[in-house]
Amino acid sequence: METVLKTSHGRTLRTEEMVINMGPQHPSTHGVLRLELVVDGEIVIDVIPHIGYLHRCFEKHSEHMTNYQQVIPYVDRMDYVAAMNNEFSFAIAGEKLLKIQVPERVEYIRVIMAELQRIASHLIAIGTFGIDIGAFTPFLFCFRDREKILDLFEMTCGARLLYNYIWIGGLSHDLPPEFIPKAKEFIVDFRKTIKEINDLLSYNHIFIKRTANIGVLPADVAINFGCTGPMLRGSGVNWDLRKNDTYSVYNKFDFEVCVGKGEFGTVGDCWDRYMVRVNEMEQSLRIIEQAISTLPEGSISSAIPKRVRPNPGEVYGRAESPRGELGFYIVSDGTGTPYRIKARSPAFVNLSVISEISRGYMIADLVAITGSIDIVLGEVDR
Repeated sequence: METVLKTSHGRTLRTEEMVINMGPQHPSTHGVLRLELVVDGEIVIDVIPHIGYLHRCFEKHSEHMTNYQQVIPYVDRMDYVAAMNNEFSFAIAGEKLLKIQVPERVEYIRVIMAELQRIASHLIAIGTFGIDIGAFTPFLFCFRDREKILDLFEMTCGARLLYNYIWIGGLSHDLPPEFIPKAKEFIVDFRKTIKEINDLLSYNHIFIKRTANIGVLPADVAINFGCTGPMLRGSGVNWDLRKNDTYSVYNKFDFEVCVGKGEFGTVGDCWDRYMVRVNEMEQSLRIIEQAISTLPEGSISSAIPKRVRPNPGEVYGRAESPRGELGFYIVSDGTGTPYRIKARSPAFVNLSVISEISRGYMIADLVAITGSIDIVLGEVDR
């Protein structure tokens, strides 16, 4: 499509739309995502996301395991920066299918691990988002404190990225004696880091100019596309499964649901989505503090079934991952092997809205929009 422009000197300029590719080897696509851009000069006319470069056949692999517990390591590899949350969600679905009630100590430890993982995941989202905009130092601060969380995971189960820790019916390991003191020390230190991040990045004038009023996602559009997590809450919608469809022992803890307020621009812009994640880290600290202070004694393995063979039936279990509603639909045919497993990926759903919120902005703004969605391609492609 050709556009004719008249300059102030009376000259005629003819422009036309051009198709260019961003990725799949582009640093700001946060993985092997290819964005096909239709542009008119620097203005984005349309964005077509192309996925599937990291497809690992998760669902079919899971359906060919010997038993349900063997699916956990594959679940880890979906959203590989929030593996604890993946396991938590799958364990909820598996226990619902088997009608298992886990000990209270297990539930408390799961919540502690899930909230530590939420902080670690948000630190990656915030740090890399800063780099997308051009701020490098906050990235170093974020990864410095993420390492402290990974140290806690490592001392508990021996792994730093893919854990195989939360099992159907329990956990692979109990907390080591040094975990609680180290976790309390981390909470004190990390509150200082949140202040540093806000001083360096959140309220930085240039950062605000690059993110406020950019990629505005209205609440009704977010709901219609099925967005969840910070993408939905950034648009001002108060919806969090930990509160609205509570599970595990989240109903025993006092915390707030963080929503976008349009502090510097329109509600639902890139800055709001970013700030929801920053505020959620503070709320996760509150939950961890309460869980540690009231952690009950008991077994962490008494409910683990020696032989997993559920009755025929189907269930859907879901939990609030750092990216939104992560759910697993499981169909059992009465054997020890799952007949069908379907993962509901929040990153996949959230990414689907990118075309809607990118039109009319600059290519440089598209970088900020993509970063604000916080996708992990392992979960998008599965």
